[in-house]
Amino acid sequence: MQNNILIIGGKGLVGSTIARILKDRNPQYNIIIGTRTPKESQKEILIDVNTPSSLEAILPRSISLIILSVNDPKDYVLRFAIEHGIDYLDITKPTPALNKALKITREYTKYNSRIVFGSGWMGGIVPGLVKSSVPATEKIESVQLMVYYSIKDKAGESSAHFMAEHVATPFINYQKNQPKEVLHFLDSESYCFSFGLRNRQVYNFDTPDLYILNQVEKVPTVCVKMTYNSKFVTRVLGWMQQFGVFKRMSLKARKKTFGGSGAGDISVFEIIIKGTQQVRRILLKSEKGQAELTALSAVLHTEALVNNEALPGQYFAHQLHEEKALFTGLQQYESITVKEI
Repeated sequence: MQNNILIIGGKGLVGSTIARILKDRNPQYNIIIGTRTPKESQKEILIDVNTPSSLEAILPRSISLIILSVNDPKDYVLRFAIEHGIDYLDITKPTPALNKALKITREYTKYNSRIVFGSGWMGGIVPGLVKSSVPATEKIESVQLMVYYSIKDKAGESSAHFMAEHVATPFINYQKNQPKEVLHFLDSESYCFSFGLRNRQVYNFDTPDLYILNQVEKVPTVCVKMTYNSKFVTRVLGWMQQFGVFKRMSLKARKKTFGGSGAGDISVFEIIIKGTQQVRRILLKSEKGQAELTALSAVLHTEALVNNEALPGQYFAHQLHEEKALFTGLQQYESITVKEI
């Protein structure tokens, strides 16, 4: 049976990259683009996530899976997928939006579809990499995610707008299962990155991996820290947070601060996993940047979902993958370097 896959936001930076990779790897899939500016009547349909009535255009297309790659602030697409029994994969949600969406899924007592949240750093692959690294017989005591973020990389509006809206708002990390409120760009420490990046000052950073690793995977201590490729920019943002500058800035001014996008650069992150038996590190570099890596992650989740006989219900994306399948899928991609040490 042909898989009819709808990518909402499929003309955006990440959405169009998902479509390209998905088609290259799976030419048998019928990919349809949901956009506010459709041009090709056979392959594109008018979808505006802020207009629920536009979602009715999905039904005649016999869509088996919706991939959401654009912010859906009212979760209209989520509700539509559940109510019409269509599989759903969302890679867009920062932590506050993810918590809101999870509350919505709990409103429904019966599912005829798989509702999958691939929210998290770079398409929600971090918990899957942690899971693939540590044997089921060993208990994980802590996970640290260290992110190197290049301001020269291509970036969509949603991540910049999230930072602008939430940079002055506390978020939660976990220490021995105790939630602790912290702010972005504070609590700096020195970290030595691989791939020739060397020592950097890393600061608090909010991703849904904090919630997922602690609340779903039951890791007692979880933190995420990040640095920019520019040491100057990193120091200035830390200073602005320390002295309360972000609180006094307008939202418009904060959007200008975080709203830039470059022509492309590498994307790097590292995971430090402390188990009861040993400490492991997973190192990952994407030569083509964060958009390529996020899109590839969404494609790997899609392939797992299409080939998986998981029962209807709500899942996190890493729960779809068997053993080291996610690690192997990333490792086999031409522009990705991933290794465990």
